[in-house]
Amino acid sequence: MTTDGQLYWDDLRLGDRWESPSRTINDAHFAFFAGLTGDNHPIHYDEEYAKKTPLGLRLAHGLLLMSLTAVGASPLSHRLHASMIAFLEQGSRFVKPVTVGDTIYPEHEVVALERKGERGIVRLAARLRNQRGETVLDGFHVYLMRCRP
Repeated sequence: MTTDGQLYWDDLRLGDRWESPSRTINDAHFAFFAGLTGDNHPIHYDEEYAKKTPLGLRLAHGLLLMSLTAVGASPLSHRLHASMIAFLEQGSRFVKPVTVGDTIYPEHEVVALERKGERGIVRLAARLRNQRGETVLDGFHVYLMRCRP
């Protein structure tokens, strides 16, 4: 690791983990996401509509949840700005529903490392857990990073 705290591909190890600050999901998150994306399906906003669905509750958008895995919102953000080249890929499975009032705990874990000359590819598991410790999202990010100069 460099003296300025920057992490390069070489500094990462399989199993390294980082947790991000938790967020309690509220109506403002739903409204902001709808405003940004135009997704205003009633399952997210209409209490009466949601009561008639199998779960009976308004649900968070899946892509809203994926956005909560952003590395830029994690403790890693300030430690990667000198080494990050590109965000290459992402994916996710939505394992359990998230509703208004759930508190979400994002975490990342290094699960694969592949050197590519002066650069390296890192695959991070990206997971969200709720206040009950249940995994609600199981996903991944893949980044291209600089190796240590």
